[in-house]
This record gives sequence, structure tokens and C-alpha cells, in this order.
Amino acid sequence: MGTGQMNWLLELAETNPTAQAFAVISLVCMLGMVLGSFRFKGIGLGTSGVLFAGIIVGNFSKPIDHHTLDFLKELGLVLFVFCIGLQLGPGFFASLRKMGLQLNLLAATIVGLGAAVAVGMGWIMGLDNAAILGLFSGATTNTPSLGAAQQTLSGMENIPPEQMVLPAMAYAVAYPFAVVGIIGTLLVLKSSFGIDPHEEAKEFETANANKVEPLSKRTFIIDNPNLEGVAIGSVPGRIESPVTVSRIRRSQQTEVEIATSTTTLSQGDTILAVGTQEHLDQYQRVVGHAINEDLASLPGKAEYRKLIVTNSEVLGKTIEQLGLEQKHGVVVTRIVRGDLELTPVHDLRLKFGDVVRLVGRKEDIKRASALLGNSVNALNATHFVPFFAGIAAGIALGTMPINVPGLPEPLRLGLAGGPLLVAILVGRLGQIGPLVWHMPRNANLAIREFGIALFFASVGLMAGPKFFSVVFSPIGLQWLLAGALVTLIPLITVGLFARCVLRMNFVAISGLFAGSMTDPPALTFATNICQAESPAVTYAAVYPLTMVLRIMTVQILAVLFFG
Repeated sequence: MGTGQMNWLLELAETNPTAQAFAVISLVCMLGMVLGSFRFKGIGLGTSGVLFAGIIVGNFSKPIDHHTLDFLKELGLVLFVFCIGLQLGPGFFASLRKMGLQLNLLAATIVGLGAAVAVGMGWIMGLDNAAILGLFSGATTNTPSLGAAQQTLSGMENIPPEQMVLPAMAYAVAYPFAVVGIIGTLLVLKSSFGIDPHEEAKEFETANANKVEPLSKRTFIIDNPNLEGVAIGSVPGRIESPVTVSRIRRSQQTEVEIATSTTTLSQGDTILAVGTQEHLDQYQRVVGHAINEDLASLPGKAEYRKLIVTNSEVLGKTIEQLGLEQKHGVVVTRIVRGDLELTPVHDLRLKFGDVVRLVGRKEDIKRASALLGNSVNALNATHFVPFFAGIAAGIALGTMPINVPGLPEPLRLGLAGGPLLVAILVGRLGQIGPLVWHMPRNANLAIREFGIALFFASVGLMAGPKFFSVVFSPIGLQWLLAGALVTLIPLITVGLFARCVLRMNFVAISGLFAGSMTDPPALTFATNICQAESPAVTYAAVYPLTMVLRIMTVQILAVLFFG
């Protein structure tokens, strides 16, 4: 390639800065992914490697347009936290009820200790108060608190321009080590206590799983004379102990028939019922005795099928409202939602992706399939209209000012907190009107990884140009040491207390660390090392309160320092 042909590439920053930014971002992401793929003793940086690749490339490359980097950074962060929230939504509130208070008290302790260490180190080292604000934000990887500090300072008088830039510079120095420090603290805890993260993840998921008793089936012979001529739907105790009767074989007959709620019973009939062990035991005391025979394996007109709920018109409706039995002649035996098998009780409402197991004749099942949707293509499709609607609502919530008496500036949840809260809510609801928040797992993971890679690359490139020169200057070394202590002391203190005193699971601690430091890289690392999504549960449980506390704390410190 000739010199003339190379000039266009070298002059790209002047001729097309946006193209240059995207080219460099792509290069950084590629190099970072390669760096993160290397593992030492089973441990690797994963996507976090993009941050360090960004710092190195940013130090040597031509400056990137900051407006473009700011946009890509915020875009990546929003995509990442929104996908996390969608994944957490269905089980978030149940987990919050179990662990929320304890986790948030520990998170608040981490915030308070961090503020105390920042002020203490600033006093010992004689650091500028404006730099202390930046250290507190950078050492806890909390960009919104840096913005809050800068907004608060800009509203005060007699603060010279050279002092106004100190928070951002101190933040840039403290931030990269904070990412490493949080990950390093997790590794120290892991090795010190001989923890197997994968096993701890299994224990965590077992302990926090929804306690829903699995369903089973049992065959009964009717020998209660009081049930002669009684419809199945009118059997005493069926409401209190819900079971579903799907098949019946009449006395003296060999062919199995479909059993509906209007089917009448006679002594000697054999029925197949589905329910929990407890409910089946209670049902048995009413109808007769159990036998070791499976009616589902016998010849008859009854067929068994699994249908997927993908028709938006049936979402939020119950089995009774749809009239599957009355209008279509099929009997729903159970509903599978995620990892749970649910009894089709009268008030259970269908959600997108539910698997309905039913029994009926072939032609009746075909009509039920058309009603429920049963489209694998629809199940594997990403619904982008509600996805972007949710992001827009999250941004609106994140930028909404929250006035707090005594603070000069209103609080805001930011572009991380707002979308996260909205995503958790819509992920829990599943549907609002025509909007269905469903995203296949692979699509969620892909968008999440893409978002966090953009975020890391942008942060690294922004810190790169001045990072090494500031770090190796006398004041930079002081900032680096102070920031490291602000990161490590609260985490080590709370981590040891949580593990030794509270006997807390490593998965919960890793999510607590990432959430209390509002640190997506640590969350990514924790999910990789645990080989599970469980750390994201505790991350989301403490993130909202942590965000508010960090913003409030830095504003209070600014008022105390300069007010």
C-alpha cells in the first residue's frame, strides 16, 4: 500500500472523526476481548479486558471526539443495565423480600465507610477538597456522583477553574484501579476461604428458588358411593386441594376417554389426576384408592401435547376465561413457567412463553393451539418496540429531578439507575397492554455484552491520554493510593463481616460488591467466575439505594467542603 493510500487512514481524525471513533472503538473491543479471553489458573478478565485495552490504545492513539465517546459510553451502559433488569425482573421481588434489608444495610455501610476513608485520606495527605470528591466517585466507579459533584461545585461561588477540573482528573486516576480492586477483593475472598464459586452459585440458587412443590400424577379407582353421578368439577374439596383430572376409563371398559369438569363419576371408574403430592393425598381420601397404572399409556382418543403461549390476545387471561375446556374440549393438566410447574388454578394468568400441557382429541388440540399461538418463531423473536419503549421510560425516570430538602441540587438516578428500575418492573409484569417484554436469552446476552463492551472501550479511551502521565506524577501517586484505600477498606471490612459473621454466600457478596460500587465490570466478572446469573440478583437489590446514597453523599461533602 503506497504512501498516498495510507494518508486517508492517517488523516481520518480530521476528515471523518465519527468514523475514526468507531474504528478505534472496534479495535479496542477486539483487543480487549482477546485480552479477556486469556485465563490464569482458571481466572480471566472477560469483557473487563476491554477497559484496559482502551486505556492503552487511548494513551497512544490520536484523541477521539469526546462527544462521540460520551454517546457510546452512555448507550452501552443503558443497553447493559436494561438487559440485566429484564433478566432479573421475574424473580427480583421475591429475592428482595428474602434478602433486601440485610443487603442494603451492608451496601449503605460500604458507602459510608468509603466516604469516611476519602475524607480521612484527604486530611492525612493534604489533598484538595475538590480532588477528594473525584476520588470518592472514581474509587467507587460511580459516574453520576461525579456529575453531581461537578454540578454542585458549579453552583458555588469563588471556585477557580483550575479547581473545577480536579474532580474529573482524580476520578480518572482512581477509576481503573477501582475496577481492578473490586475484582481483586473478590479473588482474595475466594482464595482465603477456599470458595468454589460454581458450587456457591448452585447453593444460592437452591436457597432462593421459588418454593413451589413439583407436580406429579396418580391414578385412582372411584370407590366412594357418595360420588355416584357427581361431576368431576363438583367433587368436594377440589377447590381447597386443586388437582386436575385429565383422563377417565369407565368400569368394565378398556378405552381411555378425556375427563372434563362436567364428566360424571361412577363407582369402579379409573381416573388420572395431576397435582402436588399433598393435594393428591387429600384428593385420594375423597375419591378412593390409588393404583399403580398410568392411564396416559393406554389406548384411547385422548392425546397429550405441549403448547407455547405466544398469542398476545390471550396474555393475562386465565384458563377459565379462555374456555379451553368448555369451548375447545381440552383439559389443561399443568402450566410450565421457566423452571416451575404450576397447577392451572382458576386465578392463574397466562404469560408470554408459558408452556401449557393439555389433554384432548387431536382436532380439539389443533384449535387450542391456534388460540394460544404455539409459535416457536414468535418465542425466539426479540420484541424491539417494547424494548425501546422501556429504555425511553427508563431514561425519563433516570433524568427526573428528585428534590431533597437541604441539598442544593436535585438527585437523579441517572442513565444506569432509571433504565434498570424500569427493566426490572416490566420484566416482572411481562406485558402492559399490547407491549410484551420478552427477549430470548441469547439475544439478551448478546446485547448485554455489546453494551458493556462499548461502555468499557469509551471509558478506557477517555482515561487513556492522561492516565499514565497523571498516575506517575507525585500528586497522581497520592490520588492513586488514596483511591485504592477508598476502594479496598470498605470492601474488605464488609466482605469479611458478611462471610465470617453472617455466613453469607459468595454469590451474594459478589453481587453486593458490584452493586454497592455501581460497577458493571465487577458484575460481569462475578457472573463469569460463578458461571451463573445469580450475582445480578443481589446487584440489582442494592443498586437503586446505593445510587441515591452515593449521589447524596458527594453533594453533602461538597456543601461541607465549600458551602
